[in-house]
Amino acid sequence: MEYASWFKKRPNSAKDFVFVSERGSPLTRQSAWQIVAEARNLAGLGLGLDVHPHMLKHSCGYFLANKGLDTRLIQDYMGHKQIQNTVRYTATNAKRFEELWR
Repeated sequence: MEYASWFKKRPNSAKDFVFVSERGSPLTRQSAWQIVAEARNLAGLGLGLDVHPHMLKHSCGYFLANKGLDTRLIQDYMGHKQIQNTVRYTATNAKRFEELWR
């Protein structure tokens, strides 16, 4: 299902929330943690890795940096006030040097 059409089908009670339960109500903080912990287990990462919902935001930042997007654009998209919070995503991307000497 396309993203925009999914948002249109959401119940009015959930319009102000990004994550909703199967019943259409806002997802609780505890439920989000449970879902992420279950995904960790299903991925076989075990209990040794401290996985939390905020990692979804970090994975988005790294994904955008690896696509080669401008750091300021990523900063704006991620809602970071300080560029130092965004640089961590671009600093690990070795591909950023590939086009320097071509």
